Amino acid sequence: MDKMVKVIGGGLAGSEAALQLAKRGISVELYEMRPHKTTGAHVTENFAEFVCSNSMGSSDITNAGGLLKQEMKLLGGELINVAFDCSVPAGNALAIDRVKFSETVTNLIENNENIKVIREEVTEIPDGNVIIASGPLTSAPLTEKIKEFTESENLHFFDAIAPIVEKESINFDIAFWANRYNKGEAAYINCPMNKDEYSIFYEILTNAPRTELKEFEKDAKFFESCLPIEVIASRGEDALRFGPMKPVGLVDERTNQENYAVVQLRQDNSAKTLFNIVGFQTNLKWGAQKELLQSIPGLENVNIVRYGVMHRNTFINSPKVLKPSFQTIKRENLFFAGQITGTEGYTESVAGGLLAGINMARYLNNQELLVLPTETMLGALTHYITDENHKHFQPINSNWGIVAPLTEKLPKKDRKNKKLKNEILANRSLDLIKNITL
Repeated sequence: MDKMVKVIGGGLAGSEAALQLAKRGISVELYEMRPHKTTGAHVTENFAEFVCSNSMGSSDITNAGGLLKQEMKLLGGELINVAFDCSVPAGNALAIDRVKFSETVTNLIENNENIKVIREEVTEIPDGNVIIASGPLTSAPLTEKIKEFTESENLHFFDAIAPIVEKESINFDIAFWANRYNKGEAAYINCPMNKDEYSIFYEILTNAPRTELKEFEKDAKFFESCLPIEVIASRGEDALRFGPMKPVGLVDERTNQENYAVVQLRQDNSAKTLFNIVGFQTNLKWGAQKELLQSIPGLENVNIVRYGVMHRNTFINSPKVLKPSFQTIKRENLFFAGQITGTEGYTESVAGGLLAGINMARYLNNQELLVLPTETMLGALTHYITDENHKHFQPINSNWGIVAPLTEKLPKKDRKNKKLKNEILANRSLDLIKNITL
């Protein structure tokens, strides 16, 4: 059997899949269309570029995403180790220096003797052994071929990116450092608002002009956990105050005043010079974004180094196309991986590439493919997106709701202890992963 694999896409999933195959001695041709053709969202030609945010979410195993990270470590993940090596302070979250991360991954790939990098656009699904990890911004020609292969229309939704600003332009006479409820070393910059300031902000936001969508994009759906702030604001004047601008647990020790709303900023690079605005994904026109951000106390003279943008994300109807191993039902030597499968989030994307890479290697070595149990987070995620009973499939993050429940009830006194329950579920998962023979 031919043991060369073509991996389409040099994003998080494709990079992870390529590295998994290469370390097993399998030759890889890794195709990436950048820089010859851009996506409209990426800004470099490096592999594994983080586009929207620099945070991979919590590292605590009692958090769904935190458990997924630990599962990847046990399964021999490559990018998750790079991420921890390139981390920047963010409380309990794993946030990274995105430039350092993508440069490190690029070096690992370009210096791997088993990986040949091919910088060109793929417009057909190749013959042979293939992993398609072209991501949510798959080019139009390849998208059409995927539609033909799946014999159905691709679903799609919109994903928005938050602005990034320079730290030195933030007014710390107003802004303050704090984590919510003072947990751990203060890692977030917080800009407080009183009721009048919030009302001005809300008025600007709800009347601000948006970038006009193209005709073919107007029927798209938003992914609920990555909504633009203008969409959240349209749900009511207080919607943001119960969402990304929630003030609870954030108090400036200099004033000890409770705030009406708070805008948080999270470190975006190791040098601590750039910060992204948490939850501020947006499709507003750039001039309107500047007016809006400079209406926030502490950001009145802020220098914006990257404006928010919005782009269309493409994903396949995985319940009709994939097995829980990421192998396609229709063609055994074709796998999909990453966000194109309908998983959402950086951690989930890397995890998909990890499992697809492992399973392609197992397929080539005539081994049984690895299908993880639903007691694990990655297993639950892969079973969820490939469940043929879905009537209206939409992308999903890792979450506790998809994991197989405990078979035994907790003592009555502990049944409302969510953290304890999640810890038991997490340890059950990790014990299962540790017993897997790779």
